[in-house]
Amino acid sequence: MLRRNPLPLLVALLIAAPTALMAQEAEFASPDAEAKIKEAMSAAIPEISSNATIMDWDQTMLKEGSNGWTCLPTPPMIVEGTAPMCLDEQWVHWAHAWMTKGDVATEHVGIGYMLAGDEGASNIDPYAEGPTEDNDWVIAGPHLMVIVPNVADLEGMTTDHESGGPWVMWQGTPYAHIMVPVR
Repeated sequence: MLRRNPLPLLVALLIAAPTALMAQEAEFASPDAEAKIKEAMSAAIPEISSNATIMDWDQTMLKEGSNGWTCLPTPPMIVEGTAPMCLDEQWVHWAHAWMTKGDVATEHVGIGYMLAGDEGASNIDPYAEGPTEDNDWVIAGPHLMVIVPNVADLEGMTTDHESGGPWVMWQGTPYAHIMVPVR
């Protein structure tokens, strides 16, 4: 089954209607909302996710946060597996640039958590929507994502996602970032 990278949907959600997102907080959390909150919070360490804003993919705020992080449950288009994520503000800005194919203006190191792993992305093409013979598709287990202000600083770092350690995804593009596997 072909799975698309969920990050474009996340970025569209976070950029298209930020005021609508804040206005639609769930008044009474349903059992389904509680499950989504729990799953979204599993994307990061409790010290971050416990005070993060928890958003659903339909723009409903499930839990208002206070620490500048945004966590989401698995995107609804993923029918097998999980891919919740928590992003700091730098990652949200980075993701906007990536979605609009714009200039990246990362001011300082940014962190994204995907401690439940993800459903896959090309290691070389920021806009690939599925695996092909030549786009080095990788399904990552639990990981952190790190962005830096100057992607030139990542030159010389490995792009080998099978090395067992951190690697650079999308090397040679303005959207290069470090993937850090964690257990």
